Amino acid sequence: MKWDLDELVAKHDVPGAQVAVLADGEIQDEAAGVLSLRTRVEATTDSVFKIGSITKIWTATLIRQLVDDGALDLDRPVRDYLPGFRLGDAAATESLTARHLLTHTGGIDGNHFTDTGRNDDAIGKFVATLAEAEHPFPPDTVFSYSNSGYVVLGRLVEVLRDKPFHDVLRERLVVPLGLRTAATDAYEAILHRVAVGHTRTGGEVVPVKEWAVSYCAAPSGSHLAISARDLLEFVRPHLTDRALAALREPQVDSVPDFGGGVIGWGLGWMLYRDGVVGHTGVAKGQKAFLRVVASAGVAVAVLTNSTGGEPLAHEIFGAVLRDLARVETAPLPVPPPDPGGIDAGRMCGTYRSTLYDITLTSEHGRAFLTYRARNDIARSFLGGAESRVEVVRLNDDSVITAEPKSGVHQVLSLVGSDGHGRARFLHNGAAAYRIA
Repeated sequence: MKWDLDELVAKHDVPGAQVAVLADGEIQDEAAGVLSLRTRVEATTDSVFKIGSITKIWTATLIRQLVDDGALDLDRPVRDYLPGFRLGDAAATESLTARHLLTHTGGIDGNHFTDTGRNDDAIGKFVATLAEAEHPFPPDTVFSYSNSGYVVLGRLVEVLRDKPFHDVLRERLVVPLGLRTAATDAYEAILHRVAVGHTRTGGEVVPVKEWAVSYCAAPSGSHLAISARDLLEFVRPHLTDRALAALREPQVDSVPDFGGGVIGWGLGWMLYRDGVVGHTGVAKGQKAFLRVVASAGVAVAVLTNSTGGEPLAHEIFGAVLRDLARVETAPLPVPPPDPGGIDAGRMCGTYRSTLYDITLTSEHGRAFLTYRARNDIARSFLGGAESRVEVVRLNDDSVITAEPKSGVHQVLSLVGSDGHGRARFLHNGAAAYRIA
């Protein structure tokens, strides 16, 4: 390994990190820093970090096992397998499939947050609430990243295996793969050296006050914690098993640019250029990163307990993929030196989700995004009723924040047409917001 992880942790102001690299069938790993700035417990290679939405690949793997067992057809309606399943849109209820959910094309609101408790019935209770929730897009019409869609997949796993999701995760993946550090919920995590997330508040990096949200979000990434080495032990069979390789086949050929270098989507996997696949995970002040080049037998995992972990991970990916897979990693997006003005007539307007109204305006040659909360949950995320950031033109279809946050600039894409010359959707992250 051609870097000093202690130096990278200090350089990027990240409390703690783990790195693991799989090449030539062997895994090398290391750790640096501390698990919590409050306790100062040292980060070690057997510590566990939350992997956030990388969990979606695990959920997709459980779904693939159901397909292989003949228990599930990805293209049959979900309602055929879930008794009483209902969405807020009747037509969507009839047509929604597991393939839609795996590829984020099901139209289920990605911002549907509701606490259904910490017990084994939490996932089932959450899916029941979708009957009264807004369904923003018809299935198979718009790519829009949806955590809620993966909760529905978790419910399919529970019903078709007749066990709680965390039990299936352990019995079907953790135990067969011999993963000694995997914690499928908070009760298991406390048995390990467990990382605590950190965020930057008032210029200071501080520990978060919650380790996880409601258990209902477990299939999308709220609870699974693991070491970087064991994460790559999970990845190992994906490099050789033909059935699992099918999960990496392109399903969505292109996605709007949201700054992460993703150009397409498989079944659970994010697809990058030059044959690289992977996923990124965010969970209560922790950021996790996975990149895989299956053709070269190379995989690298970077786990951090900070919202500012992406620049650190990017440095490591650049070195590993270049040296071991001969793949150059695209640079992190930055504002162009002379961006010019945005296309106000096409881009400006208010774009809506259940959480926010996001208004893009052009004022005296400068452009601004104003986030307005639509409910109490959104106000808690924003820290108030409204937030405003300056953006500049990145290209004909996207803008980028003028100032970085957590070490990176956010890219937002504007796509489609509303019939009056304006963009139809703004992608905030990978989630689509409709023109209001």
